Amino acid sequence: VNNRGSRTRILRFEPGVYTTTPFVHLYWEEVFLFSGDLIVGNDEQGNGGESFAPFTYACRPPGAFHGPFKSVNGCLLMEIHYFDPV
Repeated sequence: VNNRGSRTRILRFEPGVYTTTPFVHLYWEEVFLFSGDLIVGNDEQGNGGESFAPFTYACRPPGAFHGPFKSVNGCLLMEIHYFDPV
């Protein structure tokens, strides 16, 4: 595993899209929700979870479980991923 470097990406969820399992990774992640709706913590059928509105920011340290994710009407996010500086 390469534990250095960074990436920034724009991520779009189409309406009705959802994931079914939590994510965990070895890098820091910062997320900013530009538009649409994002639900975090839904079950495997896409039900439940906590809803977030545009202009929400989140920062997750390495090893933090997060998700699953769902968007009813679609959304646009920016994600920044990076490793701790050595």
